[in-house]
Amino acid sequence: MTPPPRPLYLVDASLYVFRAWHSMPDEFHDAEGWPTNAVHGFARFVLELLERERPRHIAIAFDEALDSCFRNTLYPQYKANRPPAPEELKRQFGHCKALCSALGLAVLAHGEYEADDLIGSALHRARPEGFRGVIVSADKDLSQLLHSHDEQWDFARGQRWGMAGVKARHGVEAAQIADYLALCGDAVDNIPGVPGIGAKTAATLLAHFGSLDALLERVDEIPFLRFRGAAQAAIRLRQHRELALLCRRLTTIALDAPTHAYPASLARGQPDADALAALCESLRFGPLTRRRIHTAAGLDYAPT
Repeated sequence: MTPPPRPLYLVDASLYVFRAWHSMPDEFHDAEGWPTNAVHGFARFVLELLERERPRHIAIAFDEALDSCFRNTLYPQYKANRPPAPEELKRQFGHCKALCSALGLAVLAHGEYEADDLIGSALHRARPEGFRGVIVSADKDLSQLLHSHDEQWDFARGQRWGMAGVKARHGVEAAQIADYLALCGDAVDNIPGVPGIGAKTAATLLAHFGSLDALLERVDEIPFLRFRGAAQAAIRLRQHRELALLCRRLTTIALDAPTHAYPASLARGQPDADALAALCESLRFGPLTRRRIHTAAGLDYAPT
């Protein structure tokens, strides 16, 4: 009898760092006077996750490819609508990574691949070794990774869903997410999509044809479908065929990112007590946070 797959927790860290940056009050500072509100908020999130789930295998994926991602080579305007991160936030990203490493958690980051790609590649490699993914993120892009045993977890809202639950949330199946975003675009990432093809039309087309490839191959059938604007949609897809294919390259999560994220390396490691103590001191964590950090790391805590 085949044992059930073991959970591999894959955390989209940047989402939670940014959320803390925007939601935590600007009243926390490190020993040098730099703000640490994002670190404090992110630390609370990570500690709650560790306390609730006690994961044996977990990786925290960070975005380092802010303007050097392979997608920027394909399409220079990719994410060009986003302002550069201020130095105060960049420093805090470094502290968040250091905290995760000191806790014994695997940290994934790469200069040419985004956190989504690192998560996808780690999960792709882990499945044959008996793992299932628990993707901790609300990002709809990541739903394309879900297979039958996987789940996605919007931690802040306390919502979890599997592959079968994607259509109720986004109107298309998990395997169609990349094609869907290629058709209707993704304003968050500055991906244009096919002009004139909105979310509803994209979902209707994929429900009928199944995939972008089939849709483009059978574009002559589109005018005969029973939805408003079908003939115009066919014209637009003929005109913008290459754009649709380019957009799909942008929306598809890579499964072959060159990282060392293999299951053995994603097992929780031993914490670094000295590094944790130094971080707690330099970031001016309060006694409650320090106690939680030491407890999560399995270390004794003696207030000073």
